[in-house]
Amino acid sequence: MSNNHLHHSTNAQTNTRVNFHISGMHCASCAANIQRTLNKTPGIKEAAVNYANEQATVGFDPRQVTPEVIEKTVASIGYTAHIHVHDASDLSEKERAAELKSLKFKLLVSSVLTTLLIIGSMVAATPGLLKNTIVQLVLALPVQFWVGRRFYQGALSALKNKTANMDTLIALGTSVAFFYSALVTAFGRYLEIVGIPAYVYFETAAAIITFILLGKYLEIRAKGQTSSAIKKLLGLQAKVAHIKRGPAFIDEPIEKVVRGDILLVKPGEKVPVDGLVVKGNTAIDESMVTGESLPVEKKIGDRVIGATVNTSGAIEMKAEKVGSETMLAQIIQLVKEAQGSRPPIQKLVDVVASYFVPTVIFLSVLTFIAWLIFGPQPALLFALVSMINVLIIACPCALGLATPTSLMVGIGRGAESGILIKDAEALEVANKVNTIIFDKTGTLTEGKPQVRHFLVAEGLAKKEKEISQIIKAVESLSHHPLAHAVVEYFAGRDPSTEVDVEDFNDVSGRGVSARVGNKKVYIGTYELLKANKIKLPASLKEKADEWRSQAETVSFVALGDEVVAALGIADPLKPAAVTTLKQLRSKGIESVMLTGDNLRTAEVIAAEAGIDRVKAEVFPADKEAVVRELRQAGRVVAMVGDGINDAPALAAADVGIAMGGGTDVAIESAGIVLLRSDISLVPKAVRLSKATMKNIRQNLFWAFAYNVVLIPVAMGVLYPFSGLLLNPMLAGAAMAFSSVSVVANALRLKKVKLD
Repeated sequence: MSNNHLHHSTNAQTNTRVNFHISGMHCASCAANIQRTLNKTPGIKEAAVNYANEQATVGFDPRQVTPEVIEKTVASIGYTAHIHVHDASDLSEKERAAELKSLKFKLLVSSVLTTLLIIGSMVAATPGLLKNTIVQLVLALPVQFWVGRRFYQGALSALKNKTANMDTLIALGTSVAFFYSALVTAFGRYLEIVGIPAYVYFETAAAIITFILLGKYLEIRAKGQTSSAIKKLLGLQAKVAHIKRGPAFIDEPIEKVVRGDILLVKPGEKVPVDGLVVKGNTAIDESMVTGESLPVEKKIGDRVIGATVNTSGAIEMKAEKVGSETMLAQIIQLVKEAQGSRPPIQKLVDVVASYFVPTVIFLSVLTFIAWLIFGPQPALLFALVSMINVLIIACPCALGLATPTSLMVGIGRGAESGILIKDAEALEVANKVNTIIFDKTGTLTEGKPQVRHFLVAEGLAKKEKEISQIIKAVESLSHHPLAHAVVEYFAGRDPSTEVDVEDFNDVSGRGVSARVGNKKVYIGTYELLKANKIKLPASLKEKADEWRSQAETVSFVALGDEVVAALGIADPLKPAAVTTLKQLRSKGIESVMLTGDNLRTAEVIAAEAGIDRVKAEVFPADKEAVVRELRQAGRVVAMVGDGINDAPALAAADVGIAMGGGTDVAIESAGIVLLRSDISLVPKAVRLSKATMKNIRQNLFWAFAYNVVLIPVAMGVLYPFSGLLLNPMLAGAAMAFSSVSVVANALRLKKVKLD
């Protein structure tokens, strides 16, 4: 696969895309805030910010916006954009390790202080010193303002941008508990005189911060596992290359390799970069990039992919693509961008999240007023506890993590299996596909047709050699796979003799025409003969029908107005075709085959493969129309193809699936790329989509259900019936672990079976 299809295109006149790491995000609302700010910036056409992998993808007009402007825009709201950092993955890892180390230390301190506060408040036989409210205030201070500083910083940042986030809720809830307790500590006697209960809640505020921090620590640890696919891909890269300098090879870091260098690859070593074999023969294990389990034979002139393993002989290769141009580097970039993209389902989540925090603040105030007016004595105490509960338990973080974490793991799982998902929308839509269209040649079949039969017309046996030479000369000017098979067939029979060909013309979907000497030559389908008013001899027609019954494509050869020969050409089905189509049928997915072949030949192949419907004699330009026709009939259509003529149909389908061995334009038009030309990856891609979307729905259900059920409990709806009121510490613990549960559920996708 070449460079131009494995990264988003950049048009200097209208649109440039950058993908970069953002530091400082610590909740899903942070990502939403950055995304909203970027999208409001003049010149930025689209921005997507993903909290799960801390990546942003921004499309902008370079005439209006520069990367420096983007960095300043992000910095203005309290975060750091690393657009010019070469290895953002390494930076992200270092930041995650530093944050985990800091959180671990703060958790240790916070846990010790909180334990002392809980013992002092709840254990009857506690020493008097721990019961002293001034001592409790001193113990609570570092937890509230040192350990909990991140929540205040986040809340202030949101306030500056006229919004609210998870930090706002935590800062409000714990501050109410802490400052009320501080007020009681300072003026307890006076408060009791005016009828205000003199209770302190230092342990509650400290426990909430500790539980939420513990949840954050576990979430960050788990989140690190969601990007394991990227780490694995990065780990595949060779670190050193043997570069030819003069007569000898010297070891240099991989970064020193430039295009055109001659490299030595010894048995057992990784191929350093993408290139061509210039000396030697070997077998290359490409499984780490394409998923293909068997080593692939390589000889002089064959392409090799960086990071694959040389299993046998030593070879010399010429470097063609280095650094960010290599196939592996582009796959890594595409996976990053896909993991950061937003599926349609995320739009609903974004709308809900934008109203969520203001709604929670409103409900907490409403709860406070309701308890103050209608609650039993001490009403103020009940009002405070219930308000704190509502603020703390309503965590939007689980909602924000529900979709991106599942996407990250699902897309990474696909990359490990040879399924490259280029954007999240393709992954979501693939879940709904009920019709898959397959191009025949190169997709269902091997794409390496062979001439099985060659027959000259009656009475022309003496001219067979002359006819053969004309066929070979004309077909050598065509790029069609069938033409290549014909040329190869005749080259083996008679490699000599040149024939002058003039006026060559490729008749799309029908064959070719040309002039040899004073004779017009036609090679192609029966439709080509009819279009030129050429009659087909009965003997050749009979043979052609026999060959078609054996799933052979028939090409006729005419000189002037006389048919002089016929060719029977077979392109065998891929070994996995039958089982693949059977699997799709078992899932209720209809299969359709598109081919330019004669209907009879196409039906034989379809019967052999187990295809449900056949569209035969379809010209390349009409493939897109077939896709649109099926979509208009209400079908959700995936198109699988590999050729230039498949590109419009791939783009027109709900999901385009390109075979990795196909042309660049086909791969550019598709939303999903199969890194090897293996049709069995198609049902695996569908299964991956279904598993990922099921996982996202589970996450969203539990995130919504958690809030729908527990917010009323936090408000105190159970109190009139059972006398139960939620403890704010339990609210903090529940809120923290809701996020952890979402990430843990997403990680289950790493083990989903695609076979």
